[in-house]
Amino acid sequence: MCKTIDFIKICFGQFSSKIAICVSLLLFSDACNITLDPNTAHTQLVLSDEKRKIIHVTEPQPYPDHPERFDSCEQVLCVESLTGRCYWEAEWSGKGAEIVVSYKDIRRKGVSDCWFGYNDKSWSLYCCANEFTIWHSNVSNNIPFPLFSNRVAVYVDVSAGTLTFYSVSDTHTLTHLHTFNTTFTEPLYAGFAVYADSSVSLCQI
Repeated sequence: MCKTIDFIKICFGQFSSKIAICVSLLLFSDACNITLDPNTAHTQLVLSDEKRKIIHVTEPQPYPDHPERFDSCEQVLCVESLTGRCYWEAEWSGKGAEIVVSYKDIRRKGVSDCWFGYNDKSWSLYCCANEFTIWHSNVSNNIPFPLFSNRVAVYVDVSAGTLTFYSVSDTHTLTHLHTFNTTFTEPLYAGFAVYADSSVSLCQI
């Protein structure tokens, strides 16, 4: 009996691994190339690596005034809109960051309704030491996750109305964190909030 159980466990483990590989390949086929929009970046965020990395700095940068710039929240949006099915990965380091999908018409000036996840314009995954929290419409939910990773994957299916966050391991195994189900009514953009002593990089896939 024990040998039978062990055999089933081995087969199930192999089957699960094959499923995980197939899911990863399907997601990778929808990989998109996105870049950060300097006109939206808060003055304490510095963009580098061909607009694929954000670093939070202490000293405000002398960026020109722009109607799309976040003037109070340390946030930035990407240039390209998300259409169809889109997949990307980001890696963060430091004290904390948010990986986000947002409508473009999210407020940029002041604090009220500007923070990602605190309004109905954005969906956020907050990442800090050993903790993930999802936010939307100022409602949060902690995600228990024992195997923590600093790399996150995002998959959006616009027509299906799904937004899914995954944790990405060192062996590039995807672990589901949360899926939002909704009806998207406006163009979507990837975004990031980066806190003190932290950075976020868009990953090559």
